[in-house]
Amino acid sequence: MLILVLNPGSSSLKYHLRRIGTSEVKPGILLERAIDGTQGGTLDPVFLGNVFDEIDAAVRDITEGERPDAIGFRVVHGGDRFSSPVCVTRTVLDAIQELGEFAPLHNAASVACMRAASARWPSTPQVAVFDTAFHRTIPDHASRYAVPEELHTKYGIRRYGFHGISVEMVCRDTGTYLGVPPGSLNAVVAHLGNGASVTAVREGRSVDTSMGMTPLEGLVMGTRSGDLDPSIVTLLQRRGLGPDEIDDLLNHQAGLLGLTGSADMRSIQDGVRHGNPRAILASDMAAYRLAKYIAAYNMVVGGAGALVFTGGIGEHSGEFRSQVISLLGPLGLFIDKVRNRSDETGVRIISTDGSRFPVLVVPSDEERAIAEATAAVVLSDDPACQRAAAIDP
Repeated sequence: MLILVLNPGSSSLKYHLRRIGTSEVKPGILLERAIDGTQGGTLDPVFLGNVFDEIDAAVRDITEGERPDAIGFRVVHGGDRFSSPVCVTRTVLDAIQELGEFAPLHNAASVACMRAASARWPSTPQVAVFDTAFHRTIPDHASRYAVPEELHTKYGIRRYGFHGISVEMVCRDTGTYLGVPPGSLNAVVAHLGNGASVTAVREGRSVDTSMGMTPLEGLVMGTRSGDLDPSIVTLLQRRGLGPDEIDDLLNHQAGLLGLTGSADMRSIQDGVRHGNPRAILASDMAAYRLAKYIAAYNMVVGGAGALVFTGGIGEHSGEFRSQVISLLGPLGLFIDKVRNRSDETGVRIISTDGSRFPVLVVPSDEERAIAEATAAVVLSDDPACQRAAAIDP
C-alpha cells in the first residue's frame, strides 16, 4: 500500500511517500514546501492548489504514474473528540475546523490541505492522525487546571499535550531496543525541536506532559516562552497590548529567540562556545527547565526505566544533551562522552554503563508513524473510509 503523508505546519508543508508492507521508502521523498500564501489567517485555496500541482507532479514522477492508495494527515489538535486516527469525512473535517480555536494556525492549515487533497485525489481515502491522541490517557489529576468547573465543562480548558505521534512511536522503538514489552515501558521522553515537550510514560501510556491546552506551556522553546506566571498576561493587557499582540509575543517572539535573537540551538551553542553571555543564559535556562521536568516525571512514572531524547535538538545536539544530563546526577544519570559524541545514527545509548537507567537517543519519524496509522485505518474496512472520498473542496 502506497501512502502519501502530508504534514502541514503553520508555515510549511512536508510530504512523504512510504510503501507499507515492505521496508521500502520511496527515495528522496521527504520534501518540504514553504507556505507563504495566506488569506484571512488560513491558506489561500488558489495558492495551495498550485502547491498540490507540484506535489501531484512529484508523486507521478517518482512512482512512475502510480497513485497513492491513501493520504495520511498530521493534525495538531484533536481535543476531546478524537482519541485515535480516523478517516476524514465532512463531519470530521468540521470538527477539526472547530478545534482550530485551540491551535488556529495548525488546524486551519490541516483543513485547507484536506480540501485541496480531496480536490486533487477525490476518490482517495484520507486519514487524520492526531498529535493529541496519545495523551488522552493522562488522568484528570494531571490534565485538569485548578480553575472553576464551568471553565472546564464549557470551554474544554484542560491539558491536551502535543508531539504524541512522535512520542508514541519513539516509545515503541525504545521498548524494542531495550527488550521491554509495549505495555511495560516506564520512560521520560524529551522531544526537543523548535517546539519542545517532555512526556511521562508509565506502562506504555502517557500520564503527564509539559505542553498544556496549547503548545505554549512547558519548556523554553525556539520562539515560545513556555511556563510563565499568568499575571504577566494581565499586566501586558493593562499596559495596552491586545490579545493577538500578546499571543504573538509569547508564541513567536519569546523563548530562545527573545533571549538571544536566534531560535536556532546550533547558533546558541556556538555562542556558548564563544562566551556570549546571552547565549549562555538561554542555554542554561533551557537545560534547567528541562532537567526539572525530567526529575519530576521520574517520580510520576514510579522510577523511569529510560530517558529518551528525540526531535531535531534531542537527536543532534550532543552539547545540549550533555548539559542537561550534568544536572541529573541526583537521579544517578551520567553521560558517556564518547557515546554522546558518536556520529552513529539510529537508536543508541549515550549514558555510562553505571547509570541508574539508560539514556537513549531515538530518532523521531512522524511521517512513518502517520503512514502506518493511515494504512491500519484503511485496512480495517472502516465504513467511514468508503464515505470519506470527495470532501467538498
